Formats: sequence, C-alpha cells, structure tokens
Amino acid sequence: MQLSFWHWAICAALIAAPVQAGQEVGDYRSLPKDLAAAATAYDLAQFKSNRPELERLLADDYTLAGSSGKNQTKAEYIADAVAPGSKTSYVAISQQVTKVWPGGAVLGGMVDAKGYNHGKAFSIRARFVDVWAKRNGQWQVIFTQVNEAP
Repeated sequence: MQLSFWHWAICAALIAAPVQAGQEVGDYRSLPKDLAAAATAYDLAQFKSNRPELERLLADDYTLAGSSGKNQTKAEYIADAVAPGSKTSYVAISQQVTKVWPGGAVLGGMVDAKGYNHGKAFSIRARFVDVWAKRNGQWQVIFTQVNEAP
C-alpha cells in the first residue's frame, strides 16, 4: 500500500493513548513545556485538518519523506491534509522515541491509523520520525520521515 495518505499516519509527536474524536492527546510531561504544547497542537492540527495550525507549526522549508520514495513540501503536505474526503478516525502511537537538545528535538514512534484519504478507506501501520527546530522562539517541524511497517 502506498502512503499517499501518510500525513494522517505521522501525527507529529507522541500521542500516548489512542486518539478518537473527543479524546485528549497524550502526556508530554517529559518534554519542555513549550515543545509539549507545540507537539500537542500539531497532533490536534493533523487530526482535525486544521490548516492555520499546520501553517504555523510546519517550517516554511518543511520536507516530508514518505514510503512512496517521494518528498513533499509544506504546501503539498497541507493540501493533502485538508483535502475533501480525508479524515482520520483512529490513531495510536507506540514505541515512542523522544530526543531533545537545545533548539532541537526528534519525536517519533510507531503509528496505527484508520480513516479516509480522498474518500477511500485506509488502515496503516508505519514508523515515523518528526524533527523539530526552535526558530525565533517557536517550535516547528522541519522534517518528517514515514515508512510503512508490517
């Protein structure tokens, strides 16, 4: 299965429990408060297809490297994320990874997701890594790698 819908699979950072409509995102107590807030906002922005939040939280030079072998820019990713008929109904993150250093961080893990991509149902398991940078006092995702997993 090609990951043209992978944008729903990454869910940015570390959702500690499955996320379904109406649920809260995970526990970020181990992260700096400002990074935790940005990661939570990014998780919710992806889940809710929130264009303004995605615009704010993705760096202008953002690149997504997906399982298809093609890269996407910030504009391409956002267009996919908010496309009609695209909706994620379930996301769960496991095998979480957090690495934080001054001005940067890597947040990732395994993701299981279900929903619709351009009206077509999908179910996926993938490994993702989001690279965050703190620029001008704001955390933004600068790079994401997603690989489909068995």
